[in-house]
Amino acid sequence: MQNELAHRLARLRTALGSHQIDAALVGPSADFRYLTGHPASESERLTVLVVPCEGECTLLVPELESPKFTNFPFGRLDRWRDGDDPIDMLARRLLDLDARTIGVNDQFRAGFLLPLQERLTGRRFARISPLIQELRIVKSPAELSLLREAIARVDAAWARFCAEGRLVGRTERQVARQLSEFLLEEGLDEVAFCIVASGPNAASPHHEPGDRIIQDGDPVVIDIGGPYQGYYADMTRTPVAGTIRDPDFAAAYEAVLEAQQAAFAAMRPGVPCEEVDRIARDVLATHGLAEAFTHRLGHGLGLSVHEPPYLVRGNRAPLCPGMVVTDEPGVYLPGRWGVRIEDVVVITEEGAERLTRSPHDLLALP
Repeated sequence: MQNELAHRLARLRTALGSHQIDAALVGPSADFRYLTGHPASESERLTVLVVPCEGECTLLVPELESPKFTNFPFGRLDRWRDGDDPIDMLARRLLDLDARTIGVNDQFRAGFLLPLQERLTGRRFARISPLIQELRIVKSPAELSLLREAIARVDAAWARFCAEGRLVGRTERQVARQLSEFLLEEGLDEVAFCIVASGPNAASPHHEPGDRIIQDGDPVVIDIGGPYQGYYADMTRTPVAGTIRDPDFAAAYEAVLEAQQAAFAAMRPGVPCEEVDRIARDVLATHGLAEAFTHRLGHGLGLSVHEPPYLVRGNRAPLCPGMVVTDEPGVYLPGRWGVRIEDVVVITEEGAERLTRSPHDLLALP
């Protein structure tokens, strides 16, 4: 892992140099974890990684948090105590580096950035999150291994629910609680989200589970996921509670599945992201459902649950081997129901591989 982190920092330095940026400030975020190997919590206490284009890196952390970072191998670990002025410490470090152009990632808080700018008059500040995103967008073999493990654990939790769980007569909140327990028992770091949306609530793509009692015949959109060692899994299935009663829903389900499979078949290196989205949308259009597909086809996945590349109209960037994306078309009819089917896919040299293994068949669960 240490060699991989060193490689990431070297690539960042190269990117900084090519954009004439003298030093980067990376606050607690997925970017921070990507570059240090450590998670860090965003708080009112300043934690920041300083990466100069040339010279020694500095990790500036509150002393009470410093035990988490004692094995940081790539430069100085500077600690500050409550009552110290960490903005002054950071400003002096940047002056020592003679940093004239300073890059800042999106998660470096305005409450730290604005005072720093006041103390470093005459310096230019630039946004560097797009540069770091370019580094993160293609996953290494080690990252793919962790993603596979995260997804396998979500698959296992879903299989348990299909075998042991129950929908009819329970509230959405009760179902979400049981699913969350299964996800944690299968070894996820945490449950990042657990959408359980039944009947008309399923027409809201990001519905929060509530106290609605699930009825026989209700479609139920279930979107679950979370990280394993920092890397996220994300999966959606739409079973029916009890008995499949609505032929319109069954037809819509098959249309969404057809769109998902068509998008997957189109995924290969060189294909523009927007083209994959268009293909899924065109399939739904043949079924008269294009207008009911209200979100993008998919998003990247890694240390963040939503990250580039985005499979959406207007994104002409090509898919590349090592990119990991979701494939999740959906149809939502307000007042009636919704359906979404979501897998995680990795782009390979030859095409694409579906990492999610859970079946796609329309299920009727008790």
